[in-house]
Amino acid sequence: MITSVRTGLKSLDQLERENTALQVENRALRATNQSLRDIEHEANRLRHALNYRERSVFKLIAAEIVARDSSTWWRTATINRGKSDGIETDMPVVTDVGLVGKTTTVSDTISIVLLVSDENCKIAASVEGTREQGIVSGERVTTGLNPLLDLNFLSKQADLKPEQKVYTSGIGGVFPSGLLVGVVKTFRVRELDGQAQLTPAVDLSHLDDVFVVTGRK
Repeated sequence: MITSVRTGLKSLDQLERENTALQVENRALRATNQSLRDIEHEANRLRHALNYRERSVFKLIAAEIVARDSSTWWRTATINRGKSDGIETDMPVVTDVGLVGKTTTVSDTISIVLLVSDENCKIAASVEGTREQGIVSGERVTTGLNPLLDLNFLSKQADLKPEQKVYTSGIGGVFPSGLLVGVVKTFRVRELDGQAQLTPAVDLSHLDDVFVVTGRK
């Protein structure tokens, strides 16, 4: 009887050790699976970027965001391309999703990008399915994690609806036509014009790889 109990206790100890080992192995497998998912996500992101460059009507130079300051988070970003790569001031910066901004200060190896969420980045734009045109700029005061854009100088009769897309119109010479800027969130009539608030097409809180538009193919 005592031997049987001891055998049972030994079996319980063994089961506990095996259970602990299985938990460790399970955690390791979860970590491995997460790593594989991260790699797959990265591969898909790069594949989308490559496909965009191949099918784009624009000449594109790939660049990486290498610096971003918390005090100017929604205003500027620094990329690892400059004059030696053929980058000049006032070149559009995009992703495969839409417009990011434009180059401003350009040195030999890096450039500062003025983001669409900066109030000084003015973009001539048009609204899909309408004759409405206006000027997009960042909001004067940016709060929260998702900055909005203002589309000003619309007609009072514009009556834009949520989710309508807004594209660059090509007026002004900096931004070519057809780049997605954002989608309408709200519309209101002001004393002199209509104004829409837009959600930017690109998630400006997470910028990694971008393209600089150097011309048309």
